[in-house]
Amino acid sequence: MPDHAADDAATADVDADARALASTLRMRILRLCLDEALTNREIAQRLDRNPATVLHHVRTLVDRGFLVAGPTRRGARGSREVPYRATGKSWRTRRVPGMSRILIDTFLEEVALVDPQEVLTTRLGLRLDPAGLEELVSRVQAVFEDFAARAATPDGTPYSVFWALHEDVTRQTPPRSAAMGSIDAALSDG
Repeated sequence: MPDHAADDAATADVDADARALASTLRMRILRLCLDEALTNREIAQRLDRNPATVLHHVRTLVDRGFLVAGPTRRGARGSREVPYRATGKSWRTRRVPGMSRILIDTFLEEVALVDPQEVLTTRLGLRLDPAGLEELVSRVQAVFEDFAARAATPDGTPYSVFWALHEDVTRQTPPRSAAMGSIDAALSDG
């Protein structure tokens, strides 16, 4: 007999996680707290945002397990400060519809802060059959998994990597709308 209550709870968790990640600001907070624990004030300063606004987002990320609070410490003026650190849960969270757009928008916000001469980019057009697409996605995913599992180099330079794959609808004969089913199938296991 199927356990519908468990299925409903799992769906609610996925939905709540998706809502928590549906913000470029929250995605940027997670990236800031990846290597070091930062207080709400420090996060707000780095993002040039109001601390009260940032606190709302930090609390949402803590509630969903994407950030974890560290031991309370005393601030410069004796105030109580809580440092937060990313848990890595966002890397393991199942991708949901619309997530690609949030990731693209977050990338665009972050890359806009960098000298364009310092951004390495590659653009490649391919024609692949389903097996070739699956191989490409699998190999790239394996590289990301490998680097995600590595311990951070404490004195290393922080980098961000963004990879996107999409069907090139303008190269179709005749041009048509994207049929994302092929990419969704290739990504469903990853």
